[in-house]
Amino acid sequence: MNGPGFAAGWGGALRAVPRVVTDWALPPRCPGCGEPVEADHRFCAACWGGLRFLDASGCPGCGLPGERLRCGRCLADPPVHAGIHAAVAYGPIARELPIRLKHGGRIGVADTMAGPMARRMPADAELLVPVPLHRWRLWRRGFNQAVLIAAAVSRRSDVPVARDALVRVKPTPLLRGLSPRQRRAAVASAFRVRDRAAVAGRRVVLVDDVYTTGATATACVRALLHAGATSVAILCWARVIDRDAGGGD
Repeated sequence: MNGPGFAAGWGGALRAVPRVVTDWALPPRCPGCGEPVEADHRFCAACWGGLRFLDASGCPGCGLPGERLRCGRCLADPPVHAGIHAAVAYGPIARELPIRLKHGGRIGVADTMAGPMARRMPADAELLVPVPLHRWRLWRRGFNQAVLIAAAVSRRSDVPVARDALVRVKPTPLLRGLSPRQRRAAVASAFRVRDRAAVAGRRVVLVDDVYTTGATATACVRALLHAGATSVAILCWARVIDRDAGGGD
């Protein structure tokens, strides 16, 4: 006999059919190379092996791996931020994810990056603030990748996001190819805190995709500290370890 349980079972099976068809037609893809994988946000073996995950064992000032004590650069020129917390070292596979996100429109990659980033979250974090885009670039791209990443990290950590607390008040050129001095000059006075009450007296974590020379991040940190933030740490997907490796801001 066919009872309510039988009907419910068939109903659940029928509802699952579209998902099965979708998974067959559009299987999960490796975020690094695009090869089919067993589940969303999973890397294939080759790409997983090409990632260098970072931990908290680096320089207390800048997080540079291999430095158990404060490195010479931080001793000579103490950073204004409260540490750099990167999930992975910048490299061919790590670089591919921000490219797919920003220029390929693969917004699901933000969730992929957020998992390892959430594990690097400073324990005392009170507020996430994404690095902003200028309104012209936001209009062209349609989204701010740092906002998507920060929102995904927030869902995993329960640390709230102040999406619009920090704004980019002047457009800046692409920093790729510029010297560190040119990068600093390009972002000088480019950022302003719109909502001072949101950041004042709070331990802020600045969220971005890639940390290279730190010109953009440092300009953001200075603006947040000027607005009254107690401290500002930097959380990112990848950071450049080799200064010749290139990268973003």
